[in-house]
Amino acid sequence: MAASRVAAREGGEDAFRRLFRFYRRREGLDLTGVIDFSQPATRQVVNCPLSCSSVSDQDASRAGLQPVSQWKAYGLDSYPGFIFIPNPFLPGCQRHWVKQSLKQYTQKPNVCNLDMHMSSKETTDLWGKSQLQLRSRSSSKQEAKCLLEKLRWVTLGYHYNWNTKKYLADHYTAFPSDLAFLSEQVATACGFPGFQAEAGILNYYHFDSSLGIHVDESELDHSRPLLSFSFGQSSIFLLGGLKRDEAPVAMFMHSGDLMIMSGFSRLLFHAVPRVLPNLEGKPLPSCLELPLPADLPADSVIKPCSEKDWQVCAKYLQVSRINMTVRQVLAEGQSFPTEARTDGEQGAVLTGSYHEEDSRLKKQKSDVDS
Repeated sequence: MAASRVAAREGGEDAFRRLFRFYRRREGLDLTGVIDFSQPATRQVVNCPLSCSSVSDQDASRAGLQPVSQWKAYGLDSYPGFIFIPNPFLPGCQRHWVKQSLKQYTQKPNVCNLDMHMSSKETTDLWGKSQLQLRSRSSSKQEAKCLLEKLRWVTLGYHYNWNTKKYLADHYTAFPSDLAFLSEQVATACGFPGFQAEAGILNYYHFDSSLGIHVDESELDHSRPLLSFSFGQSSIFLLGGLKRDEAPVAMFMHSGDLMIMSGFSRLLFHAVPRVLPNLEGKPLPSCLELPLPADLPADSVIKPCSEKDWQVCAKYLQVSRINMTVRQVLAEGQSFPTEARTDGEQGAVLTGSYHEEDSRLKKQKSDVDS
């Protein structure tokens, strides 16, 4: 297949970068080598057992998830610790996480990329300052972007410092309780009871966005998994090896899909070279059009998304994808090392871009490490 030939070429670029550029290109893109876990048909995909009895159906439902016994979970041959779960969400429940990612998690004191060049007053209530413009946006109009459309990342809990690539004990805000509960249920079902959601990075992608080749290694405890939740348009995810000269495997991530990187796969190189329009050929994936079930538990963390709010979310998602990654930073009983603090560690303000977005920006910088 074309992707394999690209990866095998000799030259100055490593195998990962060559495939990243292959899937990044706009013309003649060949997707035949991309694994689709919604209909896995390759020998590289293996079934992955889950701990069905460790999460009650009630707790799964409280988190907006189907009973764990109904999830389908897959792994990849030669990638121990990697788990892919195609959309395990109950109908309508993805809307809650989309709304939270745009309306609630963007609120102060959480940190976002806009804080680099805007005042705290200007970045307060991004939703309120953007909703009218988003709701009335027409695809035929060339309008200035609203603040939500300029959003690239938000950090939760322990705020990641992009300059030093570290978390700091005193740069912390309360982690959202609903996202913590969801993460704990998923981690437990995947064999990681006691997982603590301590840090989150939310990435906001558009059709011209990509995420550079990197390894998530800043957490002090690598024995805990990294959880990834995707909503909106589809993307291509590349999972490589411990070195960049190992060619990565490509896979689709669709709305509602979950990915867990643990064990051997926890510290592998990975990247997102491309965001793709919904492969169903509609503005939004059909899973986002479903209503909430009428029998959600009274103590569910899922809250109905009003039609007014969903109009804003739907307009945003027509050209966008949201990814939430949740991490445990410290092992139980572990604390941050005592370090001399420098001016470069005064907060989690990014001096570069976490995303590679278009050819103009890519010429200005190399791959971004997270």
